[in-house]
Amino acid sequence: MKKQTTLALLLLLALFVLAAGNCVAMSGEEVYQKSCASCHDNGIAGAPKLDDSAAWESRLKGGKEQLYQSSLQGKGSMPAKGGNSSLKDDEVKAAVDYMVEQAVK
Repeated sequence: MKKQTTLALLLLLALFVLAAGNCVAMSGEEVYQKSCASCHDNGIAGAPKLDDSAAWESRLKGGKEQLYQSSLQGKGSMPAKGGNSSLKDDEVKAAVDYMVEQAVK
């Protein structure tokens, strides 16, 4: 009985470790490539292109927090979280940070 309990606890611990590994947040670049690039690479529906410094500078006048909120809640043609509701808020913010860093180099 004690061996079965120990084995069950080890299996439960292994499942927990595997599940925790799936909770690792993606980097801003990964989120961009998977969820943002399809619009922002080509400027679809008015999305500022990744390399368009002027477009990003005008958006940054409202502050980064405003960009975060627009990205999280959606704005204009862009749906909330760029249409990927499975993203964590921190992942969306990381993607915004990545895009801004690329634009203002």
